Amino acid sequence: MTLTDPTVPDSAAPSPTTPISLVPSALARGLTVPKGFGDQSLLSPRRDAIRLLGGIPDPSALPLDELREALGEVWDAGGAAASLQYSGSHGFEGLRGWIAEREGVDPRRILITNGGMHGLSLTVQALVEHGAVVAVDNPVYPLFLRTLELVGAGTLPVPVEADGLDVEHLAKRLADGERIAAVYTVPDFHNPSQGTLSAAKRAALVGLAERYGFVVIADDPYRELRFAGEDQGRRVFFDSGHVVHVNTFTKTLGPGLRLGWLVLPEHLVDAVLRLRNRQDSHSSTFVQTLVEHLLVSRPGWFDTTLAQARELYRHRAEVLVAELETRLPGRFEVTAPEGGFFLWPRLTDDGVDTRELHARAAAEGIDYQQGEFFITGPGTDSERRLRLAYGDRTDEELRTAVDRLAKALG
Repeated sequence: MTLTDPTVPDSAAPSPTTPISLVPSALARGLTVPKGFGDQSLLSPRRDAIRLLGGIPDPSALPLDELREALGEVWDAGGAAASLQYSGSHGFEGLRGWIAEREGVDPRRILITNGGMHGLSLTVQALVEHGAVVAVDNPVYPLFLRTLELVGAGTLPVPVEADGLDVEHLAKRLADGERIAAVYTVPDFHNPSQGTLSAAKRAALVGLAERYGFVVIADDPYRELRFAGEDQGRRVFFDSGHVVHVNTFTKTLGPGLRLGWLVLPEHLVDAVLRLRNRQDSHSSTFVQTLVEHLLVSRPGWFDTTLAQARELYRHRAEVLVAELETRLPGRFEVTAPEGGFFLWPRLTDDGVDTRELHARAAAEGIDYQQGEFFITGPGTDSERRLRLAYGDRTDEELRTAVDRLAKALG
């Protein structure tokens, strides 16, 4: 016996032999792929290509042995079964406490996330209304723009200077009547432009947020990797109810852990937790167990590990800068980075076609991100720049990469 809906004529019923095609939602159909990120057609076809593409930590700087030891210690102590169970949305109390002590905030303000991008996505969905405008760095980390697609947000490009976001430019736009829901910026070792937001600009930006009622989304994955210069501080961010600070263990303990955190204003914690409860529920109990044990049971270990990593990345940056200046004298304007994973050199010859250069470089066997991929509006020289990532490349690879770039330039 076949049950049918008497309100639907037989002629309108779908044929059992003709499957109905499923169509993705309008949201899914509208999601884009940022140029240069995930675009395999732009990569060198050479098997020996040297890729200076991403902010990737060097394998030698990751805690391989320590994580193995931590796993054994947890298992020997009888924690194996618990590490494979559900846990709370807020994150492990011990892990949040360790982070909170380091940041100098109440542990309740810490929310454990699945890495930095998850923290950005939660923040945007919790605080940015659909169709609102978000001020963004120009040039910008392009993958952040993906999160804005989730809420259909528009963007207001704000130039980035040597000392970070042009806060005076933003202040003028706001004074002229522009209204925004948020500002997104990478305050330390900016991606891609490698600069750091000055202490004065940090205070001015927070002042604007409090005056005009928007949130500052401070994306800070490279903060712990300073190897030169002076720290510009973060206390001004933590003391304001208008700042969400986003950080991650991705650049220090490893991207594959997918573990990060938010420092939220107290009054926003419950709202973000409610949103999180309707998504992934909680970060991996297993990963939190290992990382919490590693950090809490080894006082001072994290800072010792960071010191070694900073020295490694300082050396890598120095090698890359020296090779560019020696092998290609006068061809680039280069500012030595003070931390992070990126160099942002500018071609001095405006007659060089940067797209043709990229194609020739790919043919020679060097991949890098073109500066134009990071542009969100006018008023930047990014199209004349290259983003060269040095974090996971050896000295020999960096020297070979510059040699290949020199051949591409001719």
